[in-house]
Amino acid sequence: MAGALLMLTAVAAVPAQAAGYRYWSFWESAEGKPWAYATQGPATARPADGDAIGFRFAISQGTSDTSRPSVAPDFPGICAGVEKKDGTKRIAVVVDFGGPQDAPPGERLPAKTVRVGCAQVREDATGAEALAEVAKPLRYDGAAMLCGIAGYPARGCGEQVAEGGEKTGASVVPTTAPGPGTPEASASGEGAGSPSFGVLAGGAAVLALGGAAIWKARRRG
Repeated sequence: MAGALLMLTAVAAVPAQAAGYRYWSFWESAEGKPWAYATQGPATARPADGDAIGFRFAISQGTSDTSRPSVAPDFPGICAGVEKKDGTKRIAVVVDFGGPQDAPPGERLPAKTVRVGCAQVREDATGAEALAEVAKPLRYDGAAMLCGIAGYPARGCGEQVAEGGEKTGASVVPTTAPGPGTPEASASGEGAGSPSFGVLAGGAAVLALGGAAIWKARRRG
């Protein structure tokens, strides 16, 4: 029982030590509205002509504290002079590489920390295709999570970081119930995944039930 309680305490303590996750968040804007946290990944989102999409690299815990792109979703300004052609649509793209506080250890920020461009793509193109028109190369992991834009960062993908900004060694753990505040729900086209807090909480519950079972067994003995 004591061993189970020690394990439970250790698992429950992990989220409090973590500052969040370092990843690319995905934002969207329709009809000139302010940035809104995307509810699906860029590989499945299909913005319309005149929309804007944004990407921000930062350390975040969820939608409540996720940093928005520092440039407004100004479609008229970004796509000024780009005329619509038959069979295509124009998407304003904003890529914000974040600041030094968000950079992974050993990575150097691009000289230009914000990149904007007007992607002219076919009418059924996804947000990921529009992004590729503006900021190649893109890097994805095996679960289709967007890990790097324009080569930044060169390594890593959605790692959990401690309060000092150092990687903890944990990464995003896929689950079957994603939410818009999670790295994979934001940046992948699969819509699967959430921070490992939920997994840790589930593990704590399992350990608690296990401890209760041991206690009952000993009483019967």
